[in-house]
Amino acid sequence: MIAASSPLAQPAPERSTRPSRRLSRPQARSAVVECVLLAVACLITFWLVRSALSRVYSSSRDDDLLGGMWAVLATIFVLRDSFGKSLAAAVSRMAATSVSFVLCLIYLAFLPFHPWALAVLVGASALAVMLIGRPGDAVTAGITTAVIMVVAAISPQHAWQQPILRLADTIVGVVVGAAAAWTGMQINRFLSARSVLPAPPNATID
Repeated sequence: MIAASSPLAQPAPERSTRPSRRLSRPQARSAVVECVLLAVACLITFWLVRSALSRVYSSSRDDDLLGGMWAVLATIFVLRDSFGKSLAAAVSRMAATSVSFVLCLIYLAFLPFHPWALAVLVGASALAVMLIGRPGDAVTAGITTAVIMVVAAISPQHAWQQPILRLADTIVGVVVGAAAAWTGMQINRFLSARSVLPAPPNATID
């Protein structure tokens, strides 16, 4: 009889049923393409806002840098793993930013920054997108409003311009992000088509 304490009596260790997290070769290739596109898209977005858009209007160097950062965030938000998801994210970003733009512009055109105004406008932005049937955009609308109001407090002499500038930055970031998503879709289609091409027949020698 085998003792219970004997190693032979111990049950065999169960194999892990968790799926492997290691990416397949096509998945890894797709991930590399998406990340390279994201990096390039962010660089293009920052350059457009920091260099090109700032030539049209620039209130200060710090504001130009803030605009570049805000546009890059919009690009990151929009660029997803499929073109359809990217379009949905673009609509979401523009809807939230538009609501925040309207509320902040109306307020800052007549009144200066105040902490109570910040709180009220953040809540109003979230409520507005919920009332128009987009509750998922409430967080983005609140964040956008908070950024606009705080930057308005930093630059009170140009406070009313902040909603307009941030809207312009967001449009640039969204457009670049959507274009990058479309480009990624075309690249992945091309790579997938190449991977399934039939191998050429072996040459025969008479």
